[in-house]
Amino acid sequence: MPQTLPFPIAEADLAAFCQRWQITELAVFGSALRADFGPQSDIDLLATFAPETAWSLLDHMRMELELVDLLARDVDLIDRRTVEQSASPQRRAEILQTAQVISSAPEIDRVAG
Repeated sequence: MPQTLPFPIAEADLAAFCQRWQITELAVFGSALRADFGPQSDIDLLATFAPETAWSLLDHMRMELELVDLLARDVDLIDRRTVEQSASPQRRAEILQTAQVISSAPEIDRVAG
């Protein structure tokens, strides 16, 4: 986990969220890691899903709503595969090179939410 984040994290709740949604790694990027993060800033999260997952858009929206409740902030959740396939090399590099892991679970039980 990054040394210091400007927002609180309930690690056990975050780990349960990741297991439920088969997220093997969850990372934060963007303004939450910079000095311009403020009271109105959202939290940008990068999710690496287990290879066999195929979540729908509705599932993705449910994940974001759960994270909003968990982190008490607006959240933008992005799938790592989407970033890796981005047509913008600058954006891809910016996200992947600055993202800091906040939850990691190499073995995910097959429990869907």
